[in-house]
Amino acid sequence: MPQTTQRETVRELLDEHGRTFAHEAGIRLQNTPQPLYRLLVLSVLLSTRIRHNIAVDTCRALYEAGMRDARRMAEATWQQRVDALGKGGYRRYDESTSTQLGDGAELLRDKYKGDLRRMREAADGDIDALRRLLREVPGLGPVGADIFLREAQGVWPEAAPYLDAKALQGARRLGLPEDEKALARLMGDGDPAVFAAALVRVALEK
Repeated sequence: MPQTTQRETVRELLDEHGRTFAHEAGIRLQNTPQPLYRLLVLSVLLSTRIRHNIAVDTCRALYEAGMRDARRMAEATWQQRVDALGKGGYRRYDESTSTQLGDGAELLRDKYKGDLRRMREAADGDIDALRRLLREVPGLGPVGADIFLREAQGVWPEAAPYLDAKALQGARRLGLPEDEKALARLMGDGDPAVFAAALVRVALEK
């Protein structure tokens, strides 16, 4: 596909799908503890075999139930977390996820004082190290770590361009290059997190 046509494809992609999953979940992402923690929770929820809209609704339900940061999540009872997960429609994995969210919140509170920026500092600009640290969080495997970094790259620019396997699957469907650098050139000065999320949305389409 000629590059001019590829650029048109990217413009159409962003017009139709140009929003992050964090935005859909009501998270105004910035480099501060609470929105970063909410993104982490969303990444845990999105990484299971469940429809993304249910994960997004459940992330909102946890926030509305007061579980807005690692401290509040850790202090909530297991049943309170189960109830909030159920309210969001996250019933298939509610019990195991409640345990994972509680354990993960305790880890973040104890190791990083509830602030994911401290994890970022510990990685010292090494994205592979950051991915490994993220995977220490219960419930956040390779897929969840990819989701977090894909969405966080707008505020953690050292991660950009972060285009995981799901984003590259979307690029393939559109006939775009399956190469991070080539895709980054097509994106230009756009928000890399928005671009990556738009590609993922294409990959998720039936």
